[in-house]
Amino acid sequence: MSHSTSPTLPSRPADEIVARIREGGRAVVALSGGVDSSIVAALAFSALGPEAIAVTLTGPAVSKAELSRAQRVAAAIGLEHVLLTADPLSHEEYRANRPDRCYHCRTVETRFLREFGAARSAAQYLDGVHRDDLADDRPGLRAMDEAGFSHPLLWAGWGKTEIRAEARRRGLPNWDQPSDACLASRIAHGDPVTSELLGRIESAEAVLLRLGFRRVRVRVRGGAARIEVDPSEVERLRTEPLASEVTGELTRFGFTNVTIDPRGYPGAAHELPVVP
Repeated sequence: MSHSTSPTLPSRPADEIVARIREGGRAVVALSGGVDSSIVAALAFSALGPEAIAVTLTGPAVSKAELSRAQRVAAAIGLEHVLLTADPLSHEEYRANRPDRCYHCRTVETRFLREFGAARSAAQYLDGVHRDDLADDRPGLRAMDEAGFSHPLLWAGWGKTEIRAEARRRGLPNWDQPSDACLASRIAHGDPVTSELLGRIESAEAVLLRLGFRRVRVRVRGGAARIEVDPSEVERLRTEPLASEVTGELTRFGFTNVTIDPRGYPGAAHELPVVP
């Protein structure tokens, strides 16, 4: 399926998205805890009330922090929320961690979501894919299309600006939450994905989050770890004695070498909330 939106046309308003979702009938919303899927969950609840069900998939690559965010969002919206275990590590194609890893992950996840939805007589399956996602290579999007998922935000021509503005207007608790990705995204392609390594990455990032860093990535290649934080927070992280304390803590998690990326997280400048 080809996706395109015209940058010269205004995006559709929220009430049109709500109307479109209402026409589709009972919905399963894939809720990750990020702001994109959260606003879709909120719009679906506006459209369908109790006929909208949010499902958050759990597994080794999903952090506890992400699950907690999804639970807070669902509670704030007031819609039914289900945790469903789906472990792509059972598939060799995923463990091999080639560039198409996300395709194999989404193939597993969408199968579980479709099976869940079929048991609940769901008529549509919704995700948080949006206009800005098309700027990157997204093999996972191909799997979502193949599984018959709908992308309401993409249909409406929304990007991060519109999404965060609407999430703020609705009072969602994560409206300004930095974008995140599954823990497997931290592992360099070609290095195998294992449950043990995913756990070490989560523990390492938890150390930095507890220290107040807003966005954290612990990138791993061949046993070595590289820490990324927002560019505005790099100086603080590199200041002693904090730098040595953090690198020492991560070394104790079993990483052979720990460095701090002096450039910071490369996408941070493009993810700041822009709200009218």
